[in-house]
Parts: sequence; C-alpha cells; structure tokens
Amino acid sequence: MTDRPTWVPDSINTELPSAARVYDYLLGGGHNFAIDRVVGEKVLRVLPNGGQIAGSNRAFLRRAVLFMIDQGITQFLDLGSGIPTVGNVHEIAQQADPNARVVYVDYDEVAVTHSELLLQGNENATVVAADATRPDRVLSAPAVRKTLDFDKPVGLLMVAVLHFVPDEKKPHDVLTQYFDALPAGSLVALSHLTADGKPDEMAEVVEAMKNSRDPMYFRTHAEFAAMFEGLEVLDPGVVSAPHWRPDVDYDTSPEDVYAGVARKV
Repeated sequence: MTDRPTWVPDSINTELPSAARVYDYLLGGGHNFAIDRVVGEKVLRVLPNGGQIAGSNRAFLRRAVLFMIDQGITQFLDLGSGIPTVGNVHEIAQQADPNARVVYVDYDEVAVTHSELLLQGNENATVVAADATRPDRVLSAPAVRKTLDFDKPVGLLMVAVLHFVPDEKKPHDVLTQYFDALPAGSLVALSHLTADGKPDEMAEVVEAMKNSRDPMYFRTHAEFAAMFEGLEVLDPGVVSAPHWRPDVDYDTSPEDVYAGVARKV
C-alpha cells in the first residue's frame, strides 16, 4: 500500500470513491485516489466523452456566474461546490467585482480542506462543511450568515449536484427551502445529468457509481425542469448545458447535462 498523501485528512476512507473526486479526475485534477480513478475509468469506458461532459458543465458554471454578475448579483452560495479547480466561483466573480462574496458548501472532506487552503487570506470567500440537502443547517451556519446578506439578491448555484440526491431526500422540497430563503431578484443556476440521450450508457454509469459515497439518480428533462417551480426561468430555458447562452458556437450536442437559470420574483 502506498503512503497516504499529506493532503488527505485522517478522517477520509481512501477506499471509498466520492463524486467530488471522480469529477476532479474527469476534469484532469490531481486530488483523487486510486479508487476514484478506477470509477472514473469505468465511466470513460462507457462515456468516452465523459471529460467533455464534465468540462461542459464547468463551462456552464462560469457563464452562469458571469451572467449573474451582469445582472447585479455580488454574492453567491455555491452548494455542493466540489474540489477547487480552474475557474472557481470566487475567482470568476471577484475578477469581475473584487468585492463579490462567495460561500462554498460541501460535505466531502477533501473538497472542504482544499477550499480552506485556497481561500486563505480571502476575506470575501469561505467554505462551510455541510450537506447541501440540509438547507436548515446550511442557511443557519454562522459563516453563511456572516458572509451573505439575505436582504439583497443572492446567486444560488447547485451545479451537477441534484443527480446525487435520491427522490427519498425530496430534492424539490430541498430546493423550495432554499428558494424561500432568497430575496426577490435572486438568481438560481441548476444543472443535472440525464439519461435522455444515452439511456444504456448512463445506466452503466449508475452501476459504476452505485457503491460509491454518492450514487447517481438521473432524471428526464421534464423532471429537472420541474425543479425550477416557483421561479421565472430565463431564456433560453432549460437546455443542454453547452446551449445555455454559449460564448462559442456549438453544433447540436447530446443532451447529457441539462442546465438553466431562473429568477425569484
């Protein structure tokens, strides 16, 4: 057995794969374990463009944050933020507005540890170790209340997270609790993997992830679109991620990730 990397918190089971670390691997990151790479390779065997799918979701995050900045949003709550990689929310937002404030939320220890390291010295960004499916705990966390002003519009991000939330956890109810806490004018960005375009391949992805810390639950376009209930979905609607306000031209692409941004009115 190889020596345990120095960046790994003692509490982590390095033999149990996690979605955050598999995603990190698909994005070309280096903060993943052998077991995560095994799962990542299983995903790539059935989805050779898995890295592109992950990258397209990350690109949607960037465009959504920049759109929110253009709409006057200067504070962000990034739920299920994952392991820091190129183009984190605070980097995008604070490049556009140095006073922008960001709170990251994740329950993966590696994600939290590396976020803490990355954010050292940044007074306008912090990370909270919490389960994003527990809005009561997230919204009452001292760091959230200190950093974000819920009397002003907030940019809520839940990107590539909801497909890890089973129906038993009532994702609609989880989202509703967050939506209810937001003031009018807030913007919400969501994305979700789907099996609509590749049912057989995505079934194998589900199989590859079923024994991980984060099993997957794909949903249809209609099921995902319903998660914006109560909000005003903005143009171009709920679409394949590369087609949400693209900054380059895209040919028609498989609908592997749906994405959308909506406003609370």
